Amino acid sequence: MRVSILMGMPDMNALHGIVGARRPRFLAELETLVNIDCGSYTPAGVNQVADFVTDALRELGAQVERVPHVPSDARQLGDVVIGRLTGDGPRLLLIGHMDTVFDEGTAAERPYRSDGERAFGPGVTDMKAGLLAGIHAIAALHQAGTRPSITFVANPDEEIGSPFSTSFIRTLAPRHDVALVLECARANGDIVSSRKGIADYHLSLVGRAAHAGVEPEKGRSAILEAAHLTLALHALNGRWSTVTVNAGVISGGTRPNVVAERCELEVDLRATDLDAFNAAAAEVERLVASPTVDGVEVTLRRSAGHPPMEKTGASGRLVELAVSIAGELGFSLTDAATGGASDANTCAALGVPTLDGL
Repeated sequence: MRVSILMGMPDMNALHGIVGARRPRFLAELETLVNIDCGSYTPAGVNQVADFVTDALRELGAQVERVPHVPSDARQLGDVVIGRLTGDGPRLLLIGHMDTVFDEGTAAERPYRSDGERAFGPGVTDMKAGLLAGIHAIAALHQAGTRPSITFVANPDEEIGSPFSTSFIRTLAPRHDVALVLECARANGDIVSSRKGIADYHLSLVGRAAHAGVEPEKGRSAILEAAHLTLALHALNGRWSTVTVNAGVISGGTRPNVVAERCELEVDLRATDLDAFNAAAAEVERLVASPTVDGVEVTLRRSAGHPPMEKTGASGRLVELAVSIAGELGFSLTDAATGGASDANTCAALGVPTLDGL
């Protein structure tokens, strides 16, 4: 007998029929959501999706808390929606996000369409369908007579690293036995059991301007220091087997005959395991603290990021359960690692058994 994350597993054939009967409503709601512009920095659109999620959770009997974003020096974001459903069995945390990566106007340029087999449109998989899958799964379980204990979090800012919503997830995750994240599966259908951690760095370099032909010796080139740092940072690739470092954006200087006073550098650091992630991050800080070009000051700012999501024995058992259920439903399933991060990283780093790509 396999382990379950539900107090009582419903009959799979009955559940399959319930889900099939809900398909027309699912697709109609998917079209509605896809046709809403809701990039991370389009709070009005994100809150339209939040309105839908709030109503859907209340229809399921959830107590819903909605928390608006109050920016200090950051740009306005949408609301966080938290729905709580009392029930039996292990405490489940479901997480989805309401924002997309698309600019305002994209939904009008290429609205929802379907060829009967596939759906197309901005955010259709990442993650309008994921939000709906979670909501409809709860409804189907209720209809089948199973009422699990669930907290459903819909956040407005995952695509920019969840700067507003991470604190809510960190508070809620340890109160739950399992976290299930509704990001899309891999292209071949794999669910996700591990993700790289990500740290984003912004380096500001300030030197001294001088005429490059008349008195170059008085200059202190911020671009030259950025070049040294870029080489040193890329040399970290390979020092740890799971670490990747990329200086992806560089800008600086004013004219070719002026020693550059200022330069900006943006760096992406990723790793699959926490020890390597922390070691590489410490080395980035050490390099920045010891400039090569005398007289150039470097300021480091670490922005949005996530710790690695590592596959553990507990999450491995969740994978086994998912594979078993898939077999009962008549299809095969495997898990995969991926280089992108999600809110699953936050839950896993807190020791909560976590599955993603559902």
